Amino acid sequence: MKKNKWFHGVATAALLTSVVLAGCSSSEGTAAGNTASTDGGGKKELGSIAFYSPETPDMTKEMGQAFEKLKPGSSVNVQYAGTNVLVNRMIAEKDNPMADLWYGGGGFLPFESAKDKGIITSYTPEAIKDWPEVQDGIKVRDKDWKWIGAEVFVLGFVYNTDLVKPEELPKTWDDLLDPKWKGKIQMPNPAASGTATLLVLSQLMEKGEEPGWEYFKKLVDQMSAMPDSGSAPTKAVAKGEALIGIGFDFMAYENKAKGEKVDFIVPEKTPIIVNPVSLVENGPNPDGGKAFIDYLLSKEGQQKLADWYHIPISKEVQSKTPLTLEKVIPHAQEMDVDWVVQNYDRVRNEWRQKFQ
Repeated sequence: MKKNKWFHGVATAALLTSVVLAGCSSSEGTAAGNTASTDGGGKKELGSIAFYSPETPDMTKEMGQAFEKLKPGSSVNVQYAGTNVLVNRMIAEKDNPMADLWYGGGGFLPFESAKDKGIITSYTPEAIKDWPEVQDGIKVRDKDWKWIGAEVFVLGFVYNTDLVKPEELPKTWDDLLDPKWKGKIQMPNPAASGTATLLVLSQLMEKGEEPGWEYFKKLVDQMSAMPDSGSAPTKAVAKGEALIGIGFDFMAYENKAKGEKVDFIVPEKTPIIVNPVSLVENGPNPDGGKAFIDYLLSKEGQQKLADWYHIPISKEVQSKTPLTLEKVIPHAQEMDVDWVVQNYDRVRNEWRQKFQ
């Protein structure tokens, strides 16, 4: 199988240095019932913007509030749910879309899978119109601009620093099958969480389907719980309800910054991918959706992501996370995007049949 490699070699953090605030889109079209108005000076107000996201609710709420301050007359309505729940909602709403933009999904795999479902559409922000599809081995956007990478995610192990000794820590995904972890691990439910769906797809590609499903049969038996939320295992680790949680890097560092006794391990070989944003097709307020995407990719928006311990895609902004692209790229797993697109829904459905 020919693999489309997302990361390779000694790629550097010199990604995208020209990300600046692009402001509102010049598009004039708005849906009935959400027509943009103007203020006393004739400047267009963006009105209500429906923002679907599975990412940290407090973070997305904060982003919405920051955008509202930058754009008087705008109102951001954040709708939170698991990635797959949101995708199913957008599919159900396709004839009458309720969202204007979708941000985040445990990396770009759900966005790739969604491209042919008629729920996201192309948008090229003026400020980043010169972005290549691949930069330094990183696929940073869809070839048709149906999604745009906003940050970099690393999938790995969150652990409780009070309950797990450094010498005991797992170093590979296979290490999680050690009997000493039985009943002490949590992972999200792949039927609902994009974080966990990424794990399943990556292991099936790495091991092959039959050995891969056998691996998950054993891994599920190690779990104490499989909550729908991608962040729930990290919270369980912080409370001491689990010793190891499967999640993304920023989940651990957010909790660590709050004083929780958690830290993060990057497995020897693991998915490391961008997490995107997309404009929803035929959303009720396309001008608002485009303007928020511009904000998310601006220096201000990138700083907001960095402040929440995400690895920003812009070199102009430094994250608070101890991880850098230079540190994590040697751990990056090769993955086949075409295979993901063809098998995303099938794999998720097989998971339901096998484990629910």
